[in-house]
Amino acid sequence: MTGNLKLVVLKVTGEFLFLFGLLAWVYGVLIQLIHPEWLPLSLSHLVTWIRVDTFTILSFIIAAIGFLIWRLAKELSD
Repeated sequence: MTGNLKLVVLKVTGEFLFLFGLLAWVYGVLIQLIHPEWLPLSLSHLVTWIRVDTFTILSFIIAAIGFLIWRLAKELSD
């Protein structure tokens, strides 16, 4: 039972990372298409240490890792 619970948690975590990473990546791509001059600016006034273009790249990497975790957990649970 504990092993099955760990796989479920891993699967949900992978789905979460994939979904929100992909949505954040789409946000960055839309910014690039609509306002490319915003890319070197900071993401927000609350998060001044990360730029929009860096956020977009990291979001894509997080989405890829989340998809990999999700698929591996799904294969292990079957």
